[in-house]
Amino acid sequence: MGGDCLDVLVADDQPGVRYLLDIIIKEAGHRVHMAGNGLEALEMVRRIRPQLVFMDVRMPLMDGLEALGRIKKLSPETEVVMMTAYFSDDTIARSLKKGAVRCLAKPFDVEKIKALIKEFTWQQRNKEQLLAGAYVII
Repeated sequence: MGGDCLDVLVADDQPGVRYLLDIIIKEAGHRVHMAGNGLEALEMVRRIRPQLVFMDVRMPLMDGLEALGRIKKLSPETEVVMMTAYFSDDTIARSLKKGAVRCLAKPFDVEKIKALIKEFTWQQRNKEQLLAGAYVII
């Protein structure tokens, strides 16, 4: 794992989803951390400050939307992608309002996940230049 290695947190109460994302993220060359609910996700963010989080909306103990709001207050630079099997305009709006950068419907497309990871890797690698306005995105 080189300089482009990200710490990626996967927060989902379904072991199968965590397992699939674990494989995809590791194949992309990144470190994966797991949480089974929103409280665990919040604690992991406190400890490791991941660059990217994939988080389910509906989880026990603390749902993903509540965890999202707390994560963005704790670590504003952490990018959060929300995932849900109960996709609706309201869920998307609430997720984006709380700071999510994307919302994915479950079951998700593996190629879409790979593309998102590649995009976030590029953004992290080029963050300073992007902030300085060195790149023009069309």
